[in-house]
Amino acid sequence: MTAAPPGPAFSVHDIPFSTYGSWFDISPVVAEKTYAEDLHLVSHQNGMHGVLRLVSLHPATGDRVETRVEATPGLLSWLGESGRVDLAYESPDTVRLRGSGLGIGVLAAARALTPFSGTYFFHDPAADGHVFTSYETGRRYRVTVLSGTLTEVTGAQALGGADRGVVVTADVDGTWEIAIDELDTARPPYVSSGAFDGIVESARRAFADFADAVAPWRSPATPAAELAAYVLWSATVRPADLVTRPAVLMSKHWMDKVWSWDHCFNALALASGCPELALDQFALPFDHQDAAGALPDSVTHSEVLYNFVKPPIHGWAFGRLRRLLPTPLDQNQLAQVYARLELWTAFWLTARRAPGAELPYYQHGNDSGWDNATTFDPERVVVTADLAAFLVLQLRELAELAQELGKEGAARRWTAAAEETQAALLDQLWTGERFVARGVASGNTWSSASLLDLMPVALGEHLPGEVSGALAERLKAHLTPYGLATELPTSPHYLADGYWRGPIWAPATVLVEDGLRRAGHRRLADHISARFRALCETHGFAENFDAVTGTGLRDRAYTWTASSYLLLAAAHARRAPH
Repeated sequence: MTAAPPGPAFSVHDIPFSTYGSWFDISPVVAEKTYAEDLHLVSHQNGMHGVLRLVSLHPATGDRVETRVEATPGLLSWLGESGRVDLAYESPDTVRLRGSGLGIGVLAAARALTPFSGTYFFHDPAADGHVFTSYETGRRYRVTVLSGTLTEVTGAQALGGADRGVVVTADVDGTWEIAIDELDTARPPYVSSGAFDGIVESARRAFADFADAVAPWRSPATPAAELAAYVLWSATVRPADLVTRPAVLMSKHWMDKVWSWDHCFNALALASGCPELALDQFALPFDHQDAAGALPDSVTHSEVLYNFVKPPIHGWAFGRLRRLLPTPLDQNQLAQVYARLELWTAFWLTARRAPGAELPYYQHGNDSGWDNATTFDPERVVVTADLAAFLVLQLRELAELAQELGKEGAARRWTAAAEETQAALLDQLWTGERFVARGVASGNTWSSASLLDLMPVALGEHLPGEVSGALAERLKAHLTPYGLATELPTSPHYLADGYWRGPIWAPATVLVEDGLRRAGHRRLADHISARFRALCETHGFAENFDAVTGTGLRDRAYTWTASSYLLLAAAHARRAPH
Protein backbone atom coordinates (compact mmCIF):
# COMPACT_ATOMS: atom_id res chain seq x y z
CA MET A 1 0.00 0.00 0.00
CA THR A 2 1.30 3.44 -0.88
CA ALA A 3 1.76 5.97 1.89
CA ALA A 4 -1.08 8.39 2.49
CA PRO A 5 -0.38 11.94 1.32
CA PRO A 6 0.54 14.36 4.11
CA GLY A 7 -2.45 16.55 3.32
CA PRO A 8 -2.65 20.33 3.31
CA ALA A 9 -0.32 22.42 5.46
CA PHE A 10 -1.96 24.95 7.77
CA SER A 11 -1.16 27.41 10.52
CA VAL A 12 -2.12 26.35 14.05
CA HIS A 13 -2.81 30.01 14.78
CA ASP A 14 -5.79 29.67 12.42
CA ILE A 15 -6.78 26.00 12.63
CA PRO A 16 -6.18 23.83 15.70
CA PHE A 17 -4.36 20.51 15.30
CA SER A 18 -6.67 17.67 16.30
CA THR A 19 -8.21 14.42 15.12
CA TYR A 20 -11.63 12.97 14.47
CA GLY A 21 -13.34 12.09 17.75
CA SER A 22 -11.03 13.94 20.13
CA TRP A 23 -12.25 16.41 22.74
CA PHE A 24 -8.91 18.21 22.82
CA ASP A 25 -6.62 19.93 20.35
CA ILE A 26 -3.12 21.33 20.21
CA SER A 27 -3.14 25.08 19.63
CA PRO A 28 -1.86 28.44 20.89
CA VAL A 29 -5.51 29.63 21.11
CA VAL A 30 -6.48 29.18 24.77
CA ALA A 31 -9.56 31.41 25.02
CA GLU A 32 -11.62 33.77 22.88
CA LYS A 33 -9.19 35.87 20.84
CA THR A 34 -6.38 34.85 23.23
CA TYR A 35 -3.12 33.46 21.82
CA ALA A 36 -0.47 31.98 24.11
CA GLU A 37 3.25 32.03 23.35
CA ASP A 38 3.44 28.23 23.47
CA LEU A 39 1.24 25.51 22.08
CA HIS A 40 -1.22 24.06 24.59
CA LEU A 41 -3.28 20.95 24.97
CA VAL A 42 -6.72 22.59 24.94
CA SER A 43 -9.77 20.66 26.13
CA HIS A 44 -13.39 21.28 25.15
CA GLN A 45 -14.97 19.27 27.96
CA ASN A 46 -16.87 21.50 30.41
CA GLY A 47 -15.95 24.46 28.22
CA MET A 48 -12.71 25.52 26.55
CA HIS A 49 -9.66 25.15 28.78
CA GLY A 50 -5.95 25.28 28.10
CA VAL A 51 -4.74 22.44 30.33
CA LEU A 52 -1.10 21.71 29.47
CA ARG A 53 1.64 23.90 28.06
CA LEU A 54 4.01 22.17 25.64
CA VAL A 55 7.43 23.84 25.47
CA SER A 56 10.44 22.93 23.30
CA LEU A 57 13.59 23.16 25.42
CA HIS A 58 17.35 23.23 24.96
CA PRO A 59 18.51 19.73 26.00
CA ALA A 60 21.51 20.99 28.02
CA THR A 61 20.31 24.22 29.61
CA GLY A 62 16.57 23.57 29.82
CA ASP A 63 15.87 27.01 28.36
CA ARG A 64 12.94 27.58 26.05
CA VAL A 65 13.96 27.36 22.38
CA GLU A 66 12.36 29.36 19.59
CA THR A 67 10.95 27.03 16.95
CA ARG A 68 8.89 27.11 13.79
CA VAL A 69 5.64 25.15 13.97
CA GLU A 70 4.44 23.20 10.95
CA ALA A 71 1.21 21.22 10.73
CA THR A 72 -0.47 18.82 8.32
CA PRO A 73 -3.45 16.58 9.16
CA GLY A 74 -1.32 13.73 10.57
CA LEU A 75 1.69 15.49 12.05
CA LEU A 76 2.53 18.59 14.10
CA SER A 77 6.19 19.59 14.38
CA TRP A 78 8.30 22.11 16.28
CA LEU A 79 11.40 22.78 14.16
CA GLY A 80 14.49 24.42 15.65
CA GLU A 81 18.07 24.97 14.55
CA SER A 82 19.34 22.06 16.63
CA GLY A 83 16.49 19.59 16.40
CA ARG A 84 12.78 18.91 16.29
CA VAL A 85 9.76 17.68 18.24
CA ASP A 86 6.92 15.82 16.50
CA LEU A 87 3.39 15.12 17.75
CA ALA A 88 0.72 12.79 16.34
CA TYR A 89 -2.61 11.45 17.56
CA GLU A 90 -2.46 7.74 18.37
CA SER A 91 -6.19 7.76 19.21
CA PRO A 92 -8.80 10.41 20.01
CA ASP A 93 -7.64 10.54 23.64
CA THR A 94 -3.89 9.95 23.22
CA VAL A 95 -1.04 11.84 21.56
CA ARG A 96 2.51 10.66 21.06
CA LEU A 97 5.49 13.02 21.06
CA ARG A 98 8.98 12.27 19.78
CA GLY A 99 12.06 14.48 19.79
CA SER A 100 15.68 14.71 18.82
CA GLY A 101 18.05 17.59 19.48
CA LEU A 102 15.38 19.31 21.60
CA GLY A 103 13.77 18.45 24.91
CA ILE A 104 10.11 18.90 25.87
CA GLY A 105 8.47 20.45 28.88
CA VAL A 106 4.90 19.35 29.68
CA LEU A 107 3.63 21.84 32.23
CA ALA A 108 0.33 22.77 33.83
CA ALA A 109 -1.02 25.82 32.02
CA ALA A 110 -2.07 27.50 35.27
CA ARG A 111 0.18 27.93 38.33
CA ALA A 112 -2.66 28.55 40.77
CA LEU A 113 -4.38 25.60 42.43
CA THR A 114 -7.39 26.20 44.69
CA PRO A 115 -9.99 23.80 46.11
CA PHE A 116 -12.13 24.51 43.04
CA SER A 117 -9.79 25.39 40.18
CA GLY A 118 -6.46 24.63 38.65
CA THR A 119 -4.45 21.48 38.01
CA TYR A 120 -3.09 19.10 40.64
CA PHE A 121 0.02 17.12 39.66
CA PHE A 122 1.46 13.88 41.03
CA HIS A 123 3.22 10.65 40.10
CA ASP A 124 0.88 7.65 39.93
CA PRO A 125 2.89 4.54 40.90
CA ALA A 126 0.22 2.09 39.72
CA ALA A 127 0.38 3.41 36.17
CA ASP A 128 3.99 4.64 36.36
CA GLY A 129 2.89 7.94 34.86
CA HIS A 130 2.82 11.58 35.88
CA VAL A 131 -0.77 12.79 36.11
CA PHE A 132 -2.31 16.25 35.84
CA THR A 133 -5.82 16.38 37.33
CA SER A 134 -7.81 19.32 35.93
CA TYR A 135 -10.65 20.80 37.94
CA GLU A 136 -11.94 22.70 34.90
CA THR A 137 -12.30 19.72 32.57
CA GLY A 138 -12.94 17.06 35.21
CA ARG A 139 -10.39 14.83 33.45
CA ARG A 140 -6.85 13.59 33.99
CA TYR A 141 -3.90 13.92 31.62
CA ARG A 142 -1.17 11.30 32.06
CA VAL A 143 2.40 11.55 30.79
CA THR A 144 4.21 8.25 30.22
CA VAL A 145 7.89 8.28 29.26
CA LEU A 146 8.55 5.65 26.58
CA SER A 147 12.20 6.48 25.96
CA GLY A 148 14.62 9.20 26.92
CA THR A 149 15.45 10.73 30.29
CA LEU A 150 13.07 12.31 32.76
CA THR A 151 15.39 15.16 33.72
CA GLU A 152 13.03 17.21 35.87
CA VAL A 153 9.81 16.77 37.83
CA THR A 154 8.48 19.99 39.31
CA GLY A 155 5.61 20.59 41.69
CA ALA A 156 4.52 17.01 42.33
CA GLN A 157 1.82 17.05 45.06
CA ALA A 158 2.26 20.81 45.43
CA LEU A 159 -0.66 22.91 46.64
CA GLY A 160 -1.35 26.59 46.00
CA GLY A 161 0.76 28.44 43.47
CA ALA A 162 3.53 26.42 41.86
CA ASP A 163 5.06 25.32 38.58
CA ARG A 164 4.02 21.76 37.84
CA GLY A 165 5.24 19.38 35.19
CA VAL A 166 7.98 17.28 33.68
CA VAL A 167 10.94 17.81 31.39
CA VAL A 168 12.09 15.00 29.11
CA THR A 169 15.34 14.94 27.08
CA ALA A 170 17.16 12.40 24.93
CA ASP A 171 19.07 9.40 26.16
CA VAL A 172 22.25 8.03 24.65
CA ASP A 173 20.71 7.38 21.22
CA GLY A 174 19.77 11.05 20.91
CA THR A 175 15.96 10.68 20.94
CA TRP A 176 13.08 10.58 23.40
CA GLU A 177 9.40 9.68 23.19
CA ILE A 178 6.39 10.17 25.47
CA ALA A 179 2.64 9.58 25.39
CA ILE A 180 -0.02 11.88 26.84
CA ASP A 181 -3.44 10.35 27.33
CA GLU A 182 -6.70 11.86 28.57
CA LEU A 183 -8.68 9.68 30.98
CA ASP A 184 -11.44 9.82 33.54
CA THR A 185 -10.40 8.25 36.85
CA ALA A 186 -8.11 5.34 36.07
CA ARG A 187 -6.99 2.99 33.32
CA PRO A 188 -4.21 0.41 32.93
CA PRO A 189 -0.69 1.64 32.32
CA TYR A 190 -0.16 3.01 28.84
CA VAL A 191 0.88 0.47 26.21
CA SER A 192 2.03 1.59 22.78
CA SER A 193 -0.05 0.52 19.79
CA GLY A 194 2.87 0.87 17.39
CA ALA A 195 5.89 2.82 16.26
CA PHE A 196 5.65 6.59 15.93
CA ASP A 197 5.97 6.62 12.13
CA GLY A 198 3.18 4.07 11.86
CA ILE A 199 0.93 6.24 14.02
CA VAL A 200 1.58 9.21 11.75
CA GLU A 201 0.76 7.10 8.69
CA SER A 202 -2.45 5.82 10.30
CA ALA A 203 -3.58 9.37 11.08
CA ARG A 204 -2.79 10.50 7.54
CA ARG A 205 -4.69 7.56 6.10
CA ALA A 206 -7.74 8.26 8.27
CA PHE A 207 -7.90 11.84 7.08
CA ALA A 208 -7.25 10.92 3.44
CA ASP A 209 -10.14 8.46 3.55
CA PHE A 210 -12.41 11.15 4.99
CA ALA A 211 -11.36 13.70 2.35
CA ASP A 212 -11.95 11.15 -0.40
CA ALA A 213 -15.43 10.51 0.98
CA VAL A 214 -16.61 14.10 1.39
CA ALA A 215 -14.81 15.65 -1.59
CA PRO A 216 -14.18 13.00 -4.26
CA TRP A 217 -14.75 15.68 -6.89
CA ARG A 218 -11.86 17.89 -5.73
CA SER A 219 -9.36 19.08 -8.31
CA PRO A 220 -6.89 21.95 -8.84
CA ALA A 221 -9.98 24.08 -9.51
CA THR A 222 -11.05 23.58 -5.86
CA PRO A 223 -7.76 24.15 -4.03
CA ALA A 224 -9.29 24.59 -0.57
CA ALA A 225 -11.34 21.38 -0.57
CA GLU A 226 -8.88 19.25 1.41
CA LEU A 227 -8.35 21.93 4.02
CA ALA A 228 -12.11 22.38 4.34
CA ALA A 229 -12.41 18.63 4.87
CA TYR A 230 -9.72 18.81 7.56
CA VAL A 231 -11.57 21.57 9.41
CA LEU A 232 -14.64 19.30 9.60
CA TRP A 233 -12.71 16.11 10.37
CA SER A 234 -10.62 17.64 13.12
CA ALA A 235 -13.58 19.43 14.75
CA THR A 236 -15.58 16.21 15.15
CA VAL A 237 -15.92 14.84 18.69
CA ARG A 238 -17.12 11.46 19.90
CA PRO A 239 -20.37 11.21 21.93
CA ALA A 240 -19.90 12.34 25.53
CA ASP A 241 -22.18 13.68 28.26
CA LEU A 242 -24.83 15.91 26.60
CA VAL A 243 -23.45 15.37 23.12
CA THR A 244 -25.50 12.33 22.19
CA ARG A 245 -23.93 11.52 18.82
CA PRO A 246 -20.66 12.08 16.97
CA ALA A 247 -20.76 15.85 16.54
CA VAL A 248 -19.00 18.38 14.37
CA LEU A 249 -18.43 21.34 16.68
CA MET A 250 -18.56 24.74 15.08
CA SER A 251 -14.89 24.99 15.98
CA LYS A 252 -12.24 23.65 18.29
CA HIS A 253 -11.42 27.23 19.10
CA TRP A 254 -13.78 29.11 21.41
CA MET A 255 -16.93 28.54 19.30
CA ASP A 256 -16.94 24.95 20.52
CA LYS A 257 -20.68 24.24 20.44
CA VAL A 258 -23.35 22.96 18.08
CA TRP A 259 -25.84 25.74 17.39
CA SER A 260 -29.29 24.83 16.13
CA TRP A 261 -28.92 26.06 12.60
CA ASP A 262 -25.17 25.83 12.07
CA HIS A 263 -25.46 22.04 12.22
CA CYS A 264 -27.63 21.98 9.10
CA PHE A 265 -24.80 23.16 6.85
CA ASN A 266 -22.39 20.57 8.25
CA ALA A 267 -25.01 17.86 7.67
CA LEU A 268 -25.40 18.92 4.04
CA ALA A 269 -21.67 18.93 3.36
CA LEU A 270 -21.30 15.42 4.78
CA ALA A 271 -24.43 13.90 3.22
CA SER A 272 -22.96 12.41 0.04
CA GLY A 273 -19.82 10.85 1.49
CA CYS A 274 -20.56 10.29 5.20
CA PRO A 275 -24.34 9.82 5.34
CA GLU A 276 -24.51 8.44 8.89
CA LEU A 277 -22.43 11.29 10.26
CA ALA A 278 -24.57 13.74 8.27
CA LEU A 279 -27.78 12.37 9.75
CA ASP A 280 -26.25 12.58 13.22
CA GLN A 281 -25.47 16.27 12.64
CA PHE A 282 -29.02 16.97 11.56
CA ALA A 283 -30.53 15.04 14.48
CA LEU A 284 -28.35 16.17 17.38
CA PRO A 285 -30.25 19.33 18.42
CA PHE A 286 -33.53 17.44 18.04
CA ASP A 287 -32.30 15.03 20.73
CA HIS A 288 -32.78 17.99 23.10
CA GLN A 289 -36.11 19.26 21.73
CA ASP A 290 -38.24 20.48 24.62
CA ALA A 291 -41.88 19.79 25.45
CA ALA A 292 -43.01 22.92 23.57
CA GLY A 293 -41.29 21.65 20.41
CA ALA A 294 -38.47 24.20 20.53
CA LEU A 295 -34.90 23.31 19.68
CA PRO A 296 -32.19 24.52 22.03
CA ASP A 297 -30.07 27.47 21.09
CA SER A 298 -26.91 25.38 21.46
CA VAL A 299 -25.56 22.07 22.69
CA THR A 300 -22.09 21.28 23.96
CA HIS A 301 -20.35 18.80 26.22
CA SER A 302 -21.94 19.81 29.52
CA GLU A 303 -24.45 22.53 28.64
CA VAL A 304 -27.68 22.87 26.70
CA LEU A 305 -29.04 26.42 26.38
CA TYR A 306 -32.70 27.25 25.76
CA ASN A 307 -32.68 31.01 26.32
CA PHE A 308 -32.92 31.61 22.56
CA VAL A 309 -33.80 29.47 19.56
CA LYS A 310 -32.58 29.56 15.97
CA PRO A 311 -34.52 30.01 12.71
CA PRO A 312 -36.56 27.10 11.30
CA ILE A 313 -34.36 26.33 8.31
CA HIS A 314 -34.59 22.63 9.11
CA GLY A 315 -37.32 21.82 6.58
CA TRP A 316 -35.25 23.45 3.84
CA ALA A 317 -32.15 21.62 5.06
CA PHE A 318 -33.79 18.22 5.30
CA GLY A 319 -35.21 18.53 1.79
CA ARG A 320 -31.70 19.18 0.44
CA LEU A 321 -30.20 16.51 2.68
CA ARG A 322 -32.49 13.84 1.31
CA ARG A 323 -31.48 14.68 -2.25
CA LEU A 324 -27.78 14.42 -1.38
CA LEU A 325 -27.86 11.11 0.51
CA PRO A 326 -26.57 8.16 -1.54
CA THR A 327 -29.52 5.94 -0.53
CA PRO A 328 -33.10 6.89 0.39
CA LEU A 329 -34.19 6.92 4.02
CA ASP A 330 -36.58 4.20 5.12
CA GLN A 331 -40.09 4.81 6.44
CA ASN A 332 -39.03 4.66 10.10
CA GLN A 333 -36.33 7.27 9.55
CA LEU A 334 -38.74 9.54 7.68
CA ALA A 335 -41.37 9.10 10.39
CA GLN A 336 -38.93 10.14 13.12
CA VAL A 337 -37.85 13.26 11.25
CA TYR A 338 -41.47 14.07 10.43
CA ALA A 339 -42.48 13.89 14.10
CA ARG A 340 -39.63 16.14 15.16
CA LEU A 341 -40.21 18.70 12.39
CA GLU A 342 -43.91 18.68 13.20
CA LEU A 343 -43.21 19.65 16.81
CA TRP A 344 -40.67 22.28 15.78
CA THR A 345 -43.16 23.80 13.34
CA ALA A 346 -45.98 23.71 15.88
CA PHE A 347 -43.76 25.73 18.24
CA TRP A 348 -43.60 28.58 15.73
CA LEU A 349 -47.31 28.40 14.92
CA THR A 350 -48.40 28.45 18.58
CA ALA A 351 -45.78 29.80 20.97
CA ARG A 352 -44.49 32.36 18.46
CA ARG A 353 -47.67 33.81 16.94
CA ALA A 354 -49.50 36.64 18.66
CA PRO A 355 -53.25 36.03 19.20
CA GLY A 356 -55.04 36.39 15.86
CA ALA A 357 -51.78 36.81 13.94
CA GLU A 358 -50.92 34.83 10.82
CA LEU A 359 -47.14 35.27 10.95
CA PRO A 360 -44.66 34.23 13.67
CA TYR A 361 -42.17 36.50 15.41
CA TYR A 362 -38.67 36.47 16.81
CA GLN A 363 -38.16 37.57 20.41
CA HIS A 364 -34.65 38.86 19.74
CA GLY A 365 -32.13 39.03 16.93
CA ASN A 366 -30.41 36.00 18.46
CA ASP A 367 -33.45 33.88 17.52
CA SER A 368 -32.81 34.67 13.86
CA GLY A 369 -29.14 33.70 14.04
CA TRP A 370 -28.38 37.28 12.87
CA ASP A 371 -27.83 38.50 16.41
CA ASN A 372 -27.27 42.23 15.88
CA ALA A 373 -28.65 42.77 12.36
CA THR A 374 -30.01 46.28 11.82
CA THR A 375 -33.45 44.82 11.13
CA PHE A 376 -33.75 44.56 14.92
CA ASP A 377 -32.64 48.11 15.74
CA PRO A 378 -36.14 49.66 16.12
CA GLU A 379 -37.57 46.75 18.14
CA ARG A 380 -36.54 43.23 19.09
CA VAL A 381 -39.87 41.33 19.25
CA VAL A 382 -40.45 41.43 15.54
CA VAL A 383 -42.28 39.73 12.67
CA THR A 384 -39.75 39.39 9.86
CA ALA A 385 -39.97 38.15 6.30
CA ASP A 386 -37.06 35.70 6.58
CA LEU A 387 -38.80 33.83 9.41
CA ALA A 388 -42.04 33.51 7.47
CA ALA A 389 -40.16 32.32 4.37
CA PHE A 390 -38.24 29.64 6.26
CA LEU A 391 -41.47 28.48 7.88
CA VAL A 392 -43.14 28.21 4.46
CA LEU A 393 -40.31 25.96 3.25
CA GLN A 394 -40.60 23.85 6.38
CA LEU A 395 -44.36 23.50 5.94
CA ARG A 396 -43.85 22.38 2.35
CA GLU A 397 -41.31 19.78 3.43
CA LEU A 398 -43.73 18.50 6.08
CA ALA A 399 -46.38 18.16 3.39
CA GLU A 400 -44.02 16.08 1.23
CA LEU A 401 -43.04 13.87 4.17
CA ALA A 402 -46.68 13.38 5.15
CA GLN A 403 -47.52 12.34 1.60
CA GLU A 404 -44.68 9.78 1.56
CA LEU A 405 -45.79 8.42 4.93
CA GLY A 406 -49.37 7.98 3.73
CA LYS A 407 -50.73 10.84 5.84
CA GLU A 408 -52.78 12.41 3.07
CA GLY A 409 -54.95 14.53 5.36
CA ALA A 410 -51.92 15.94 7.10
CA ALA A 411 -50.27 16.60 3.74
CA ARG A 412 -53.24 18.69 2.67
CA ARG A 413 -53.20 20.62 5.96
CA TRP A 414 -49.49 21.38 5.71
CA THR A 415 -49.82 22.47 2.09
CA ALA A 416 -52.70 24.77 3.01
CA ALA A 417 -50.70 26.20 5.94
CA ALA A 418 -47.75 26.87 3.63
CA GLU A 419 -49.92 28.67 1.11
CA GLU A 420 -51.67 30.71 3.82
CA THR A 421 -48.38 31.70 5.44
CA GLN A 422 -46.86 32.74 2.12
CA ALA A 423 -49.96 34.72 1.23
CA ALA A 424 -49.77 36.52 4.59
CA LEU A 425 -46.06 37.18 4.04
CA LEU A 426 -46.71 38.87 0.70
CA ASP A 427 -49.84 40.66 1.87
CA GLN A 428 -48.47 42.02 5.13
CA LEU A 429 -44.71 42.48 4.63
CA TRP A 430 -44.23 43.08 0.88
CA THR A 431 -44.58 46.71 -0.16
CA GLY A 432 -44.38 46.06 -3.89
CA GLU A 433 -40.69 46.95 -3.81
CA ARG A 434 -39.24 45.33 -0.70
CA PHE A 435 -40.00 43.38 2.44
CA VAL A 436 -40.44 45.16 5.76
CA ALA A 437 -40.39 44.04 9.38
CA ARG A 438 -43.17 44.73 11.87
CA GLY A 439 -42.99 45.27 15.62
CA VAL A 440 -45.36 42.96 17.47
CA ALA A 441 -46.09 45.46 20.24
CA SER A 442 -46.22 48.68 18.20
CA GLY A 443 -47.49 47.44 14.85
CA ASN A 444 -44.95 49.76 13.21
CA THR A 445 -43.21 48.61 10.06
CA TRP A 446 -39.76 49.49 8.77
CA SER A 447 -37.08 48.41 6.34
CA SER A 448 -33.33 48.29 6.84
CA ALA A 449 -30.12 47.98 4.87
CA SER A 450 -29.62 44.45 6.22
CA LEU A 451 -29.32 41.46 3.92
CA LEU A 452 -31.76 39.79 6.34
CA ASP A 453 -34.62 41.70 4.70
CA LEU A 454 -33.80 39.95 1.40
CA MET A 455 -33.66 36.39 2.77
CA PRO A 456 -37.15 35.46 1.48
CA VAL A 457 -35.30 34.86 -1.79
CA ALA A 458 -34.71 31.41 -0.22
CA LEU A 459 -38.29 30.60 -1.27
CA GLY A 460 -36.90 30.28 -4.79
CA GLU A 461 -39.41 28.90 -7.28
CA HIS A 462 -42.29 29.49 -4.86
CA LEU A 463 -41.97 33.30 -5.10
CA PRO A 464 -43.85 35.27 -7.77
CA GLY A 465 -41.43 36.23 -10.53
CA GLU A 466 -41.71 39.96 -9.91
CA VAL A 467 -40.85 39.48 -6.23
CA SER A 468 -37.81 37.26 -6.80
CA GLY A 469 -36.69 39.64 -9.57
CA ALA A 470 -36.89 42.64 -7.24
CA LEU A 471 -34.98 40.76 -4.53
CA ALA A 472 -32.31 39.74 -7.03
CA GLU A 473 -31.79 43.36 -8.02
CA ARG A 474 -31.44 44.45 -4.41
CA LEU A 475 -29.02 41.63 -3.71
CA LYS A 476 -26.61 43.01 -6.32
CA ALA A 477 -26.01 46.04 -4.11
CA HIS A 478 -24.80 43.74 -1.30
CA LEU A 479 -22.38 41.86 -3.57
CA THR A 480 -18.78 42.97 -3.06
CA PRO A 481 -15.79 41.40 -4.85
CA TYR A 482 -15.71 38.87 -1.98
CA GLY A 483 -19.38 38.06 -1.50
CA LEU A 484 -22.61 39.19 0.11
CA ALA A 485 -22.22 41.89 2.74
CA THR A 486 -24.78 41.44 5.51
CA GLU A 487 -25.25 45.23 5.69
CA LEU A 488 -25.05 47.45 2.64
CA PRO A 489 -21.50 48.86 2.55
CA THR A 490 -23.03 52.29 1.93
CA SER A 491 -25.16 52.08 5.09
CA PRO A 492 -24.28 54.41 7.97
CA HIS A 493 -24.58 51.33 10.22
CA TYR A 494 -22.03 49.28 8.25
CA LEU A 495 -19.13 47.99 10.37
CA ALA A 496 -16.17 46.15 8.88
CA ASP A 497 -16.03 43.80 11.89
CA GLY A 498 -19.63 44.31 12.95
CA TYR A 499 -20.75 40.67 13.13
CA TRP A 500 -24.08 40.74 11.20
CA ARG A 501 -23.77 44.46 10.38
CA GLY A 502 -21.47 44.09 7.38
CA PRO A 503 -19.27 40.98 7.24
CA ILE A 504 -19.82 38.11 4.81
CA TRP A 505 -21.26 34.95 6.37
CA ALA A 506 -21.44 31.43 4.95
CA PRO A 507 -25.06 30.49 5.82
CA ALA A 508 -26.57 33.58 4.24
CA THR A 509 -24.46 32.90 1.15
CA VAL A 510 -25.69 29.31 0.78
CA LEU A 511 -29.35 30.16 1.40
CA VAL A 512 -29.33 33.07 -1.05
CA GLU A 513 -27.41 31.17 -3.72
CA ASP A 514 -29.80 28.23 -3.49
CA GLY A 515 -32.91 30.41 -3.64
CA LEU A 516 -31.65 32.41 -6.60
CA ARG A 517 -30.75 29.28 -8.50
CA ARG A 518 -34.15 27.69 -7.88
CA ALA A 519 -35.86 30.92 -8.95
CA GLY A 520 -33.97 30.94 -12.25
CA HIS A 521 -31.45 33.70 -11.45
CA ARG A 522 -28.56 31.40 -12.24
CA ARG A 523 -26.04 33.98 -13.40
CA LEU A 524 -26.26 35.92 -10.14
CA ALA A 525 -26.14 32.65 -8.19
CA ASP A 526 -22.97 31.72 -10.11
CA HIS A 527 -21.34 35.04 -9.21
CA ILE A 528 -22.17 34.63 -5.52
CA SER A 529 -20.86 31.06 -5.46
CA ALA A 530 -17.65 31.93 -7.30
CA ARG A 531 -16.83 34.90 -5.07
CA PHE A 532 -17.42 32.99 -1.85
CA ARG A 533 -15.34 30.05 -3.04
CA ALA A 534 -12.50 32.38 -4.03
CA LEU A 535 -12.81 34.11 -0.65
CA CYS A 536 -12.30 30.81 1.21
CA GLU A 537 -9.47 29.77 -1.09
CA THR A 538 -7.65 33.02 -0.28
CA HIS A 539 -8.63 33.75 3.31
CA GLY A 540 -9.57 30.40 4.84
CA PHE A 541 -12.62 29.35 6.82
CA ALA A 542 -13.21 32.13 9.31
CA GLU A 543 -16.45 32.65 11.18
CA ASN A 544 -17.06 35.66 8.92
CA PHE A 545 -15.12 37.97 6.61
CA ASP A 546 -14.60 41.67 6.05
CA ALA A 547 -16.82 42.39 3.05
CA VAL A 548 -14.48 45.02 1.61
CA THR A 549 -11.05 43.42 2.14
CA GLY A 550 -11.95 39.74 2.46
CA THR A 551 -9.97 39.39 5.69
CA GLY A 552 -11.09 36.52 7.94
CA LEU A 553 -12.65 37.64 11.22
CA ARG A 554 -13.34 36.17 14.66
CA ASP A 555 -12.96 32.40 15.01
CA ARG A 556 -10.67 31.30 12.16
CA ALA A 557 -11.61 27.62 11.95
CA TYR A 558 -15.40 27.60 11.60
CA THR A 559 -16.95 24.42 10.30
CA TRP A 560 -20.09 25.85 8.71
CA THR A 561 -17.82 28.04 6.58
CA ALA A 562 -15.81 24.99 5.50
CA SER A 563 -19.04 23.07 4.86
CA SER A 564 -20.48 25.90 2.81
CA TYR A 565 -17.34 25.94 0.67
CA LEU A 566 -17.64 22.19 0.14
CA LEU A 567 -21.32 22.49 -0.77
CA LEU A 568 -20.76 25.26 -3.30
CA ALA A 569 -17.60 23.68 -4.72
CA ALA A 570 -19.27 20.28 -5.13
CA ALA A 571 -22.27 21.83 -6.87
CA HIS A 572 -19.98 23.84 -9.15
CA ALA A 573 -17.99 20.71 -10.00
CA ARG A 574 -21.21 18.89 -10.93
CA ARG A 575 -22.27 21.75 -13.21
CA ALA A 576 -18.88 22.27 -14.83
CA PRO A 577 -18.35 20.64 -18.25
CA HIS A 578 -15.95 17.69 -18.21
